[in-house]
Parts: sequence; structure tokens; C-alpha cells
Amino acid sequence: MLDLPTITPTARGIFARLDAEWAELCEDRSVRDAVADWLKADHLADDIAAVTDAWVQALGPEQLLAALRPAHGVLSDALTDAVLRSLLIRATGHDRSATLAGRIIVQAMLPAAVRMTRGQVRGTGGRSWDDVGHMVIAALYEVTRSGRIHTRPGRPAANLALDTLSRVCRELAAEREPDSEDLAVTEDLVDPAPGPAGHAHAAALQEAALSAGLTTNPVGETEASSARLELLELVLEAMEHGSISLTDGQAIAWHYTTTPVPDAQAAHHSGVTAAAWRRRRSRAVERLKSRLRPAA
Repeated sequence: MLDLPTITPTARGIFARLDAEWAELCEDRSVRDAVADWLKADHLADDIAAVTDAWVQALGPEQLLAALRPAHGVLSDALTDAVLRSLLIRATGHDRSATLAGRIIVQAMLPAAVRMTRGQVRGTGGRSWDDVGHMVIAALYEVTRSGRIHTRPGRPAANLALDTLSRVCRELAAEREPDSEDLAVTEDLVDPAPGPAGHAHAAALQEAALSAGLTTNPVGETEASSARLELLELVLEAMEHGSISLTDGQAIAWHYTTTPVPDAQAAHHSGVTAAAWRRRRSRAVERLKSRLRPAA
């Protein structure tokens, strides 16, 4: 049985404590054995051993984390996604093995969690780094164990980050709302500027769209309009629920933008004719509209 160590909280902050706990996990024989068994059962051991220059028999949490945090293009995106999806499936259980899988995912996502925390501390004020950090980690762990992410198309890490940030923004907004006497005033504004939560949500949407291949470059100022972001969110949600495919989503997102990808170029990328690509886009738009129409 896994015996996960308990770390006594210190004053070094949530992320330092998680790193300290991770070091202990890596030394725990039961954890190492569990990780090795997972990788073999999921047919990932040989690939991870190859890219981390390790023996299959010696695989442990360190190599698993290396597969989840590829550096300098050494690991393939496909392998990284496959490892993360495998862990996400395991994390949906209710035993100590699922707890460990969720903990490993949290460790892999720490760089993203630090960026989220930094952005929310700067944007909201009034909350300490560690307070917001705890909120981010709690949200990340809950999303990790929810069983929702591994069923989505596209990059699971981007989906994890998007759901986590959305949850944190909602929690922070809910905390501020009772004390905000000026909320009613903003309803009279024609086009109020988005607040910190809105900016964070937009950034997460842009990252998810880029990772899923719906945009070809980071979204610039001209692409950050509310209409464009709303379209990307609708497409991502439709892909998540299986209403449209990734290629359908690209056909829509690449066209309805300030700088559309030419049909000939997009068609060549997908191995079809320009006419076939336009027909695909038309069908994809109809499926997206059908999903948005209320049931009769």
C-alpha cells in the first residue's frame, strides 16, 4: 500500500512546501514502485526510458515528471500528452493510487500555478501570495481529480490550466462581490473594460486556443476583442463536447479572424482542396449553430 508522507507546514510558502514534499515522494519506495507499474501497464515505460536516458527498471517519479515537463523540445508533444492523459484517468479514482496520480499532476503543473498566482496577486490585491497560491493549488487538484479533462480533444495541460484559472477567478470574484458597492454602477457603462479576472480568463482562453491549434500565433491586441474570444470559447466548448472535431474547429477559427488563413493554405495543411475546405467550414459552422440553438 502506498504510504504518502505528510509534510509539516512551514513558513516557506505553498510552492516550496510542495517541492519539499515532492523530494520525499521521489525517495519513497512504494511511490517509485507504483509509478513504474503504471508506466508499464499503460505501455509508456519504453518511450519514457528512451527520452530520459534511463533504464526501464529504474523509472520513477523523476522520469515521469521529466515527461510532463519537456524542455528544449527533447520530448515529443504526443508523449507528453499521452503521459498526462494516463495520469488524469488514474486520478479519477477514489483510492490512494488516484491521490498519488493527482499529486504528480499538480507537481507537473506547478510552473503554470505559479504564473496564475502571480497574475492574480497583481490583479486583485489584498490577498497574500500564499493565500492565492493555496487557492490555485486547491483548484488545480480539484480539476485534476474531476475526470473532465482527459476526455477533451486538444492539449490536456492547456485545458487543465484553463479550468483551474476559471475556477480561481470565480472564487476571487465571489469574495469581492459582497464588498463591492459600485457593481451596479458598472451595469450602466456601455462597454466596461474587463477587470483582472476578465484579463486572466482571456489569457487562459488564448493559451488553450493556441495549444489546440485554433490559432497559429499568440493572440495580439487586434485579436483580443470580446467577439473573437467568445468565438474561440464556443469552439473549444464544442470540441470538448464532441459537437465538432479539431479540424472543424480550425476551419472556423482560422477563417473568422482579423487575419484569416487563406483557404488554399489551410486546405494544403489538411491535405484537401480549397473547395473541400470551404465545404468543411460551412458544415462546421452549421454544427456549431445547431449546438447553440435552444431545444424546441
